[in-house]
Amino acid sequence: MSDTHAPIKRISHFRFYEELNDFLEKERCKKNFPVTFTGHPAVKDIIESLGVPHTEVDLILVNSRSVDFNYKLQGGEQISVYPVFELLDITSLQHLRPKPLRNNRFIADVNLGKLARMLRLLGFDTLYQNNYTDTEIIRIAAKEKRIILTRDRGILKHHAVTHGYWIRNHLPERQLTEIIEYFHLQNCIAPFIRCSICNGLLHPVDKKDIIDRLPKRTAEYHNSFVECDCCHKIYWKGSHYHNIQKMINRIYNHDRL
Repeated sequence: MSDTHAPIKRISHFRFYEELNDFLEKERCKKNFPVTFTGHPAVKDIIESLGVPHTEVDLILVNSRSVDFNYKLQGGEQISVYPVFELLDITSLQHLRPKPLRNNRFIADVNLGKLARMLRLLGFDTLYQNNYTDTEIIRIAAKEKRIILTRDRGILKHHAVTHGYWIRNHLPERQLTEIIEYFHLQNCIAPFIRCSICNGLLHPVDKKDIIDRLPKRTAEYHNSFVECDCCHKIYWKGSHYHNIQKMINRIYNHDRL
């Protein structure tokens, strides 16, 4: 005897474009594939169940018509999911992501300490603590309008997250290049204005006021210093300065780090 109360199974076909395929299983990349479901789930729920965070999606077309995340699947639809558009004019369609933040301010998760340090060295306001919880990161990001940088897809699926980016690369140097290129930050680099340790701003300080805090050889060979407003760490143009300059030159020249 058949079960007349069994939930009805429905099928819709999905196709993800460009870098959204980074989140999919290999057999689903760059092709149409069916998704089976019951009831009428929101398209956002299905997209995230496939591994794609909503923060990475900018446009959804259902049978060539743009919809928002709350669209209820009926079954039988052809659904096309697109990332952020940079070159195409889609102003007449329904964008799903909030407008880009005017100022690029970041908060990095606990796995991105080296990246956070390098972003600070290039002048980007980047919060990081190795004991931040996901809840704290989401709260701070919402309160201070910061972009979450993470290697954890899960945090970007939280409904309260509006601006976030999942970093593809594993190596910190490659991660830095990825962020600079993705957010088009080449013209926003302002090195040596932030403390790499605490993210505080640096200001010039007279040598005579800090002479007792300097290593002997540093005091002998250097005369220009800056100090962090927050943690009071002192910086000067040592070997790290020249290494950072080389790193910046590689970014500007589009060389691979």
